[in-house]
Amino acid sequence: MKVAFASTDKTHINAHFGQAENFYIWEVGIDRAEFSGVVQVMADVDAEGHSDDKIEARAAALEDCALVYIAEIGGPAAARLVAKKIHPVKNKECEAISTVVEKLQEVLRGSPPPWLRKAMLKSERPEFAPR
Repeated sequence: MKVAFASTDKTHINAHFGQAENFYIWEVGIDRAEFSGVVQVMADVDAEGHSDDKIEARAAALEDCALVYIAEIGGPAAARLVAKKIHPVKNKECEAISTVVEKLQEVLRGSPPPWLRKAMLKSERPEFAPR
């Protein structure tokens, strides 16, 4: 599944969803994980508003992702992501992306919680889905 990480330094989850300019995308599976690219979004240049547009643009840019790890996220932004079947995950510890990827793989190898199993289904290709 595709997982996005909001980061200012390419290494740690340390950016607020609404202020992040870069989301680092990883393909994460049970046995394999690899960096697959960067999604860049415009910085907030209009301090007076347009936050709905900013949230929508970020959500659209991440539409292929099942999860997005952020340091912080507001309620309206989190609700928009969930509506697009993107699960936001707060990580306030400023952990290294590589560490979180390893932890995620461990959970996937075991018995993932229902919310994570549902997120994993987003990444399944329709041609391989069970009938």
